[in-house]
Amino acid sequence: MHKINPQVDEYILRSPWSAELEILRAIMLDCGLAEVFKWGVPCYTFQDSNVILLGELKGCCTLSFVKGALLRDEKGILAKPGENSQSARYLRFTHQQEIIALEPTIKAYILEAMEAEKAGLKVALKSNDDLEFTPELLQRMAENPDLKAAFYALTPGRRRGYHLHFSDSKDPKTRLARIDKYTPRILNGKGFHDCVCGLSKKMPTCDGSHKFKQELTEL
Repeated sequence: MHKINPQVDEYILRSPWSAELEILRAIMLDCGLAEVFKWGVPCYTFQDSNVILLGELKGCCTLSFVKGALLRDEKGILAKPGENSQSARYLRFTHQQEIIALEPTIKAYILEAMEAEKAGLKVALKSNDDLEFTPELLQRMAENPDLKAAFYALTPGRRRGYHLHFSDSKDPKTRLARIDKYTPRILNGKGFHDCVCGLSKKMPTCDGSHKFKQELTEL
């Protein structure tokens, strides 16, 4: 069994789902995955590749397969995190007993994911040019030629980032609100995850430095 990561200890201790996450953690380690802490959540790797993330949502804890689309999912239990998710698939749990009952299946899926890594399999991702943008985004671009020009001037990855954020809501009003909120950023040529305050130490990506500065100001 791989050694435990102290950052994961802290994460689980603070979580309202600590009992469930401890069971999931034991399953990960029992399968021979290495435990690290990435993106603020427990991450489990095999041959230095990310395989599984543990986390929590409102009302549940989650186990996410980074390349879950490669799994056969014979039990039909995996779900997409979002409508446009191409690679990740996840499981939701609200009680320890659910995990215990599903443990043999979880382990079988983990071993299948590890075999996929051994074989070097990759998820065949859709081209960014194949994305079907929301009607609300198309509407705003038709109303604002400058927005349309700026949006299509972004790199494919940045266009995809906005597309995922806008289309994540099923409510048209929410989608329009999100588009209007980020229109100035798009017009400035910035991606959804780009730094706009100039404080990031990982430019052009935002690393949260603006939040740290705000906290200091409030002290």
